[in-house]
Amino acid sequence: MKLAIMQPYFFPYIGYFQLMNSVDEFVIYNNIKFTKKGWINRNKILVNGQSEYITLPLKKGSDFLPVDQRYLADTWPTDKRKLFNRINESYRKSPYFEIVYPLIESCLNFPDDNLFNLIYHSLVTIKNYLNINSHFVTSSSIPFNNNLKAEKLVIQICKSRKTDVYINPIGGVELYDKTNFKKEGIDLFFLKSNEFIYKQYDNSFVPWLSIIDVMMFNSSENILKFLEQFVLITGKSKSVISPEIY
Repeated sequence: MKLAIMQPYFFPYIGYFQLMNSVDEFVIYNNIKFTKKGWINRNKILVNGQSEYITLPLKKGSDFLPVDQRYLADTWPTDKRKLFNRINESYRKSPYFEIVYPLIESCLNFPDDNLFNLIYHSLVTIKNYLNINSHFVTSSSIPFNNNLKAEKLVIQICKSRKTDVYINPIGGVELYDKTNFKKEGIDLFFLKSNEFIYKQYDNSFVPWLSIIDVMMFNSSENILKFLEQFVLITGKSKSVISPEIY
C-alpha cells in the first residue's frame, strides 16, 4: 500500500493533490500543533494578475493547541462574505467560474466553525470533484507516540497503517533517510511537481497558486492530466523514477 501524510491545508496548491492522487491512503494530521504562517489557514489566489493571500481568521488560542482545537473567529460570517466577493471579483470571467464557484461556496459554507472540520470538508469536496480515489485517514484515529518527531513519527504511522511505500513532498528530501525506512520494510520516495503553464486571462503566468486558481482556468479533465505531471525521487542522490513503475 502507498501512503502519504500531510497537514490540513486551506485550498492547497496542485502539488498537494498530486501527492493525494499518487497514494492509496492519505493521512491528514488533525492532532498536531497548529503552525503559524504556514498553509493551514491561508493560501494564494490571483488578484489583478498578482498573487495575494486569502486567509481564514482564527480565534485567539494557545500556541500549543492542536489543529482540531482551533476555531474560526467570531468575525467569520463577515469575513466570509468579503472572501466570496474577492474570489468572485478575481475569477468571475474565468472559463470555469460557473462550475467552480458553487463548489467553493459549498466548502466555505460548511456549518461548523472548527478549523480542521472546515478544511477536511473542503479537501473531500475537491477530491471528489477531481475524481481522486485515495482514502482519507485522520491522524487521531491512528495510535502513535506523540513524543516522536519527524522521521520516527512518520515511520511509526507507516508501520501502524501497514504500508510498504511512503511518498513525501520534495521538501522532505533532506529530512528523511531512505535507509531508515528500508530497515522497517518501507520504500521512501519524494514527489517533485513538474512545472506547467495554463492560461490565466491574458496575464503573465503566476505559478503554484491555490487549487482554486487551477480549477477556475482548467476543466476537470485537464486537471487530471496535471495530477500526473510529477516525478518521484528516491533520495538525496536525486535519482528519478517514473511514477508508473513505483
